[in-house]
Amino acid sequence: MADDEKQIRTLIEQWAAAVHKGELDAVLVDHADDIVMFDVPPPHEGVRGIDAYRETWPPFFEWQAQGAAFEILSLDVTAGTDVAFAHALLRCGPPQELTEHPETRLRLSIGLRKEEGRWVVAHEHHSFADTTDGGGG
Repeated sequence: MADDEKQIRTLIEQWAAAVHKGELDAVLVDHADDIVMFDVPPPHEGVRGIDAYRETWPPFFEWQAQGAAFEILSLDVTAGTDVAFAHALLRCGPPQELTEHPETRLRLSIGLRKEEGRWVVAHEHHSFADTTDGGGG
């Protein structure tokens, strides 16, 4: 399992680097055709399928091009024989926001499955804590 966990860690780190660089093809490469993603911006019911997932990225890249960070701070991976999950905390935001609120973290949860001997992301969930009421989100 340690080799699978290493492969998944590398997959996620390469995905995050591609997101940071705005490289859409590299963002998509290790995702299942039937991916389900729940993201911070709408639609709140999530997106289903690789085509819908693809469409979510250009607006993010435009926002990020204004100087926003997208950096993994911690990453934990648990792998079984043919399914796995990972969770991470990331710095994600524009410089001023991160300076004013350095504790803000993007939370990332990923579900993976093995297809034809390779790991692919089947579920992706991004969220920020709801700090408006002092509680978690």
